[in-house]
Amino acid sequence: MQSLQKFLPKYTIALALLFLATVIFLMTRGNTVDIEVDQVTNAELVQAIYATGFVEAEAVANLSAETSGTVRSVGALEGEHVTAGQKILQFSSPQPEFAVREAKAALAEQQAQTHDNKLRRTRKENLFREGAISRQELDEAEKMSIQGEELLRQKALQLQMREDDLKKLTVSAPFAGILTLQSVKEGDYVAANSLVARVVDPSAYVVTVEVDELDIPRIRFGQATTVAFDAWPDKRFKATVSRIVQQTDRVTKTSRIYLKLDHPATDIQAGMTATANIIYNIRPNALLVRKSSLFEENAQSTVWKIANGKLKKQPVRTGASDLTFVEILQGLKKGDKIALAPAKNLREGMEVNTISPRKN
Repeated sequence: MQSLQKFLPKYTIALALLFLATVIFLMTRGNTVDIEVDQVTNAELVQAIYATGFVEAEAVANLSAETSGTVRSVGALEGEHVTAGQKILQFSSPQPEFAVREAKAALAEQQAQTHDNKLRRTRKENLFREGAISRQELDEAEKMSIQGEELLRQKALQLQMREDDLKKLTVSAPFAGILTLQSVKEGDYVAANSLVARVVDPSAYVVTVEVDELDIPRIRFGQATTVAFDAWPDKRFKATVSRIVQQTDRVTKTSRIYLKLDHPATDIQAGMTATANIIYNIRPNALLVRKSSLFEENAQSTVWKIANGKLKKQPVRTGASDLTFVEILQGLKKGDKIALAPAKNLREGMEVNTISPRKN
C-alpha cells in the first residue's frame, strides 16, 4: 500500500507533463498549414466558344434514278474516284428506246413531206406566173408548205425530248470526286426517284458546329477558330467562321455555324466528329490567376495571399476569364504568391509550408 502511494505522485506528474507537451505541440502545429502555392503571372488570355459538330463536303451530289428500269451496267463502285461526266450506272428500259426510234421515224417522214411541199410550191409559183393556175391554188400550196415546216420543227422537238428521256437511263457524275454511295448492282430493278449514288468532292470540306443561342451574339464572320478531330486528338487545325445560319432550332436551342479550314487537311472524311473553339476575345499580357484560387466572401472575390510566410485575405477585382484562368484587374501584382486551392479552415496569420502545385 505504501509503495502504491509512493508510485501515484510520480505517475500523476508524468501524465501532466505529457498533457502539457501535447497542448504545446497542437498550439504550435495548429498554426502551420501545408498549401499548394501558385504565382501570379502575365500571359495571354483567350476567350472562346466551345462547340461540337461534323465534317461536311462543300459539294455533294445525291443522284437518283430519273426513270424505272433494270441496271444494264455499272461504271463505278462505291469508294472509287470518278471524273466529271463519267457514267456510274446505265439502265435498260424498252419504252424510252422505242420512243426515240419512233420519233426519229416521224421526223424523217415529215422531212420528206416538207421537201415535197417545197417542190409543189415552187411548181405552183411557176404555173401561176404563166397564168395556168388561179391565185387560190397558189395560196393553198404556200399554206401547205408553211404548215409542213411547222410540223417539221415540232417533230424535231419531240425527238429531242425523247432523246432527253433516253439520257435519263444513264446516271453520270456531275463533277469529279469520290463515290461515297453506290447501292445497286447489274441486274437490279430500280424504281424512279430512288437514290442510287452520291458523289462527294474531297477537295473542299467544311466543319459544321452547333452553337448555343446564348453564344450567338459573340459570333462574327471571319473569326479565328481552332478545330480538333476525334481521329487526331493531338492535332489542331486553324479555321475561320465562313457562314452563320440565321435560324435557331426550337428543340436544341442552337444555331448552325460553318467553319472553313485555313489549309486543306489530309485524310479527313465527311461525317467525322469535330470540336471547335471559336475565339471571340484575346487579352494580351493579362494578369492571371487560376479559378481555383478564388473564393467569395461578403460578395467579394478574394484570394489567400502569402506574405512573409503567412496567410492574408486579399480582395481582388476580376475581369475576363476562360475555363482555367481569371484576369485580375485590381488587388494583386505579378509575382505575388497565392493559395492555389484553399481549404475552408484557413485563418488569417497562419504560417505556410509551401508545396509545389501537382502536375495534372
